[in-house]
Amino acid sequence: MRWRSTRAVAIAAAVLVLPFTGAVPAANAQVPLAPVSDTLDRVLTTATALTPVTTLVHAADAGTAAQAVRTAGMREITRFPRIGVVAATGTAAQVAAVRKAAGVTYVENNDPLVAFGSSGTTATRSAEARTTLTGADGAPLDGRGVSVAIIDTGIDPTHPAFRGADGSTRVVRNLKSLCLDGTTTSCIVDVPTSVDTDATALGGHGTHVAGIAAGAPYTLADGSSVGGSAPGAKIVSISTGLAILVLGTDAALNWVLENHAAPCGAGVPATVCPPIKVINNSYGPSGGGEFDPESATVKLQRALAAEGVVTVWANGNDGGDGSADLSNPPGKDPTPGVISVASYNDQGTGTRDGTVSDFSSRGLASDPSTWPDVSAPGENILSACRPYLVICATGLQPSNGPGMLDLGTYNVISGTSMATPQITGIVAQLFQSRPDATPGEIEAAIKSTAYKYSDGAPYQGGSSFDKGAGLVDTVAAVGALAGA
Repeated sequence: MRWRSTRAVAIAAAVLVLPFTGAVPAANAQVPLAPVSDTLDRVLTTATALTPVTTLVHAADAGTAAQAVRTAGMREITRFPRIGVVAATGTAAQVAAVRKAAGVTYVENNDPLVAFGSSGTTATRSAEARTTLTGADGAPLDGRGVSVAIIDTGIDPTHPAFRGADGSTRVVRNLKSLCLDGTTTSCIVDVPTSVDTDATALGGHGTHVAGIAAGAPYTLADGSSVGGSAPGAKIVSISTGLAILVLGTDAALNWVLENHAAPCGAGVPATVCPPIKVINNSYGPSGGGEFDPESATVKLQRALAAEGVVTVWANGNDGGDGSADLSNPPGKDPTPGVISVASYNDQGTGTRDGTVSDFSSRGLASDPSTWPDVSAPGENILSACRPYLVICATGLQPSNGPGMLDLGTYNVISGTSMATPQITGIVAQLFQSRPDATPGEIEAAIKSTAYKYSDGAPYQGGSSFDKGAGLVDTVAAVGALAGA
């Protein structure tokens, strides 16, 4: 079984604004003004004659637009010949002049843009839960008191997303699977928490996933908000390398089964290294497959559920239309506390009435046992990512982290791999709200309160073959768990 990478999403950059000083042609009040965009109208209303402005000048052809720009004394930046548009910079007075130039049909502003990427925590109401609710410990509901295990390519513990309030990393255990066969944990070795196991694996996927589950909240240099569902949680990373194989991941699951109660050892207090309560699994075979209750993976996750640990699975990136079962096999386990996650598109705005991602694997419409359990944002997700790593390099929307040296440390990637850690972090929040909850109660709270967004297949018995029970609602799930 090999891990399947998620696809990347690109975004275009806006034209750079450049000031210009030059002669202003005399205005001719008798010539009608070309219309302008609403945003340019607002700029011109408050601008002085010498205020620098960058515009896109429209005409029947680019030659006409370029001539108008020169006549007005503006400086051409670039042109789009196929649509008759020239981008130009100048002063507000020169913009007024270009509006009167022969052949100009429209002038629009070089509007500032923000990254069309989301961290997903608005749509899930995870961020709202952090600011409005408290856990059983009386602290903000940010997953503190819980460790999340990330079985993936690895993690960069030094990434700003994982810094605690004291500046140290929240990655409390950094492990690497060297397992080629069997499920023994003797092939799981310790790595210092200063070592980037994602870099040694040439990956990037695991760091992005961990940032979605438990990344610290930041406002980036471009104004984008980023952060995970459970920024107060601790992280246990088990790196299986870039080529994730079932033997290595089963060994990782087995390590958690043997060590979840005290992941840093019996001598380390839970206040420093809390118990693992949830495992993120953003990997699986291409094209789904039959659910095998006799597999080592299923036996391990059932044993984990019996000991109080929730297992969360990406449902897969094979799309589909309900005519075939394309869901990730272990996620189809009906055991309470095993959750499979479909990808939802919040349009980059946090809307709760978005769409099922086209790439999200569908179950067989006629067989509810193959359907995903719930949806979470997995499309255009902005999270921790080093651009020099293989997976991060596929994201074409790099953003800077919060520090002077944190250049290009966040990027946008899409996939059910990104939807899954949304749920993983939310599970940590739910365990903080009710530490004695069982994995089955956690899953029931998530599914019973999911928001029924309308896109995609109709719900049947509260679920659907493409999106499960709907979009997770953290605040509602906390309420349901409190009343359970």
